[in-house]
Amino acid sequence: MSDEEGIRLQKVLASAGLGSRRHCEQLIEDGLVEVNGRIVAEQGMRVDPRRDVIRVDGARIPPPRRHLYLAFHKPRGVVSTMDDPQGRTTIADFLGRRSREGLFHVGRLDTPTEGLLLITNDGEFAQRMAHPSHAVSKTYVAEVEGVIENVTLRRLGRGVKLEDGPVRPDAIKLIQRGGTRSIVQVVLHEGRNRIVRRMFESVGHPVRRLSRTAIGPVKLGQLPVGEMRELNGTELGALIDLAGL
Repeated sequence: MSDEEGIRLQKVLASAGLGSRRHCEQLIEDGLVEVNGRIVAEQGMRVDPRRDVIRVDGARIPPPRRHLYLAFHKPRGVVSTMDDPQGRTTIADFLGRRSREGLFHVGRLDTPTEGLLLITNDGEFAQRMAHPSHAVSKTYVAEVEGVIENVTLRRLGRGVKLEDGPVRPDAIKLIQRGGTRSIVQVVLHEGRNRIVRRMFESVGHPVRRLSRTAIGPVKLGQLPVGEMRELNGTELGALIDLAGL
């Protein structure tokens, strides 16, 4: 790309929501901006935002959006498909007018499980995100039967054997226990079917209720059940990095 091609870097940064062009010029002057792994040393550089990898203070700036990237709070009882021959409620029932935009879900959640699902019409992004080699972490909050003891939490943290192989969480933390239940947060890179439920069943604490609260940097937060929102630039940039795009 010649110096006369592309878009001025400060304009790209401003369009990504990083402030005025003058503020973006200051970011460049402060040595906080890099393009394709090199710190930008002077103003006026032109870039192709669709192809060049641009970072500000280490954070990836996503390319201009040609696709939709949504976070969806799946309710319990909703099937993780776009169409169900049995006539059950599916993700498509919540898309409204967006259903005409060729959207599909990235991964899935069991029908009884609620929480965060990613929805997109970007096939390459979805394929990369779902591939085990990229190991995107997923955070769950599980309400389980019984008072789970510290020795059991340590056992889970060391890993347990299931019928299809061992599983070891990246992190496990007790949130609450008492009475007839305990609430535990689990972080996993695993994507096997019913993996969290089977983990707790293996130590005698069946799951009563399960919610996925985060996928990598994307958090469910206060998103109401059954609602969806577009990913912000920081979330999308981090996911693009994780997906190796």
